[in-house]
Amino acid sequence: MNTTVLTTLAATGFTVAFFHAALPTHWLPFVLVARARGWRKGKTMWVAVAAGLGHVALTSLLGLVVAWLGFALDDHFGELFKWIAGGLLLAVGAYFGVQQLRGAGLRHHHLPGSQHHANEECGHEATESHLEHELRESPVVADTSSDWAAISGLLVMLTLSPCEAFLPVYLSGVDFGWTGFFVLSAILAAGTLGGMTLFTWLTLRGLERFDLKRIERYEAALLAVVFSVLGLMMLFIDHGH
Repeated sequence: MNTTVLTTLAATGFTVAFFHAALPTHWLPFVLVARARGWRKGKTMWVAVAAGLGHVALTSLLGLVVAWLGFALDDHFGELFKWIAGGLLLAVGAYFGVQQLRGAGLRHHHLPGSQHHANEECGHEATESHLEHELRESPVVADTSSDWAAISGLLVMLTLSPCEAFLPVYLSGVDFGWTGFFVLSAILAAGTLGGMTLFTWLTLRGLERFDLKRIERYEAALLAVVFSVLGLMMLFIDHGH
């Protein structure tokens, strides 16, 4: 096994997971709901971690399907598989590149019950005021009967919105078998939970303003570069399996 290639894949996967988790949709709702309901910082952090674990669990489950299909294709096509996988990764990179050039942005999660029009471009201009507007319309804040409604709403929001951008990373790790799958799943968890808890904690501590709109605005471009690099690695680097 070429550990250098696996380390590179892990670092790339962490970049995808962390910067995806840095988007305000992954941490700002917890802060706003906590303020609306008067939650303590500790409770807010635990809810954020629980939602993050659900987010990671569903993404890993989908990644398991991707990995299993990759193993089957690898067994069937042999050496040809790296060209198939590499071509798919390059196609994914091209898709994100086109999305960036079009200014279409990427779709991200919204709070259950909020009114979001289909022609809005999710993730392109997600700001605090936009999320606050959604929160005011959402039962997560509107229903004051119990905290469970708010907690379950936040859990559903993240758990049922997996990190689709990470799934192609699993495909790039097929040559490393189940070791690659578990390493990438651990990296997904570290990047996602690290990003979510870091920015939730910083905001709760009073550091209100983050210049993260630039990250969100150019997320598609970042993913285009990442998956193009992964595709070229699949095509031209000997994974040593």
